[in-house]
Amino acid sequence: MDKKELHDTFSELESQAEATLSIIKNIKEELSHLTEENNVLRMENQHLRDRLAEVVKQQSIEKQMTDSGMTKSRLNLEKIYEDGFHVCNLFYGSRRDGDEPCAFCLEVIYGERR
Repeated sequence: MDKKELHDTFSELESQAEATLSIIKNIKEELSHLTEENNVLRMENQHLRDRLAEVVKQQSIEKQMTDSGMTKSRLNLEKIYEDGFHVCNLFYGSRRDGDEPCAFCLEVIYGERR
């Protein structure tokens, strides 16, 4: 191999190396863009999961509401009250005398909540 062929071979190898380097740089840039997009999508997915959890929780609360507009817990208090026991914080658990109505209990069961 003479000097010219050797020089031409090195020049060709250099061109191929530059072309390969250019391809590697393009792939690196594309990988960077894909990684950034992936991170954005992960954050968006987490946001959507959080929002979905809120909606499911709200639906669960709404499902507990009955036709009378009372939650399951208030219905339980109403049943205890109807069985003759106080559910108010003043006399909780004690028997109601003669099943007389208690304004405090009725407020706990039917009062408005904010």
